Amino acid sequence: MLNLQGVHTFYGPIEALRGVTLDVAKGEIVTLIGANGAGKSTLLMTICGRPRAAEGSIRFDGEDITREETFSIIRRGIAQAPEGRRIFARLTVFENLQIGATVADPGHFASDIEKVFTLFPILRKRRDQRGGTLSGGEQQMLSIGRALMGRPRLLLLDEPSLGLAPMIVKQIFAAIAEINRAQGLTVLLVEQNAYHALRLAHRGYVMQTGRIVLSGSGAELLANPEVRAAYLEGGVHA
Repeated sequence: MLNLQGVHTFYGPIEALRGVTLDVAKGEIVTLIGANGAGKSTLLMTICGRPRAAEGSIRFDGEDITREETFSIIRRGIAQAPEGRRIFARLTVFENLQIGATVADPGHFASDIEKVFTLFPILRKRRDQRGGTLSGGEQQMLSIGRALMGRPRLLLLDEPSLGLAPMIVKQIFAAIAEINRAQGLTVLLVEQNAYHALRLAHRGYVMQTGRIVLSGSGAELLANPEVRAAYLEGGVHA
């Protein structure tokens, strides 16, 4: 479904992605792990066209989207729940979800919002509450829900567990698994919580300083001594 070949991305003179090649097949959960500053978020943003890849190619469903505008990429069926949630704090939960649905067929709105409320029941209770008054976990649920309202075929998730309590992290990861299982939605997940991410993912990649240095199934990477030493040992596995 998604293929990156030799992608290089720059911020001015700084090379953030250095020849990244990866694949995400339809129906998979693929995770990308790595330390802060490794280039994980830049990779997701490059897929969406901001910033643009300076070299290499990005293909979605066989079509080259490397030079397409962001709005065109979104209309193809790629949605992102960005790092930091970035919900509209002054708007209600319902209004945030309405904004997410602007790229989808309005005839599906009622059923789609019901799916989001079923996935995250707390959002139903908070539907008339302003986004800025929600807890961090509730805001993350809203960010994911807003992305789902666009009826994407590929969901990009950037650090969905960041700053959340362990119990909420479990809820978020359970919801990602349910989205994939029940809807067959393809997911590319960027996550620092390597333990949870690799347990969830069908496959994974490890990124260091803008390069992919390891890849394999989630189970293989969980068992890999290098991965364990760098990202798991001494970590919180709650």
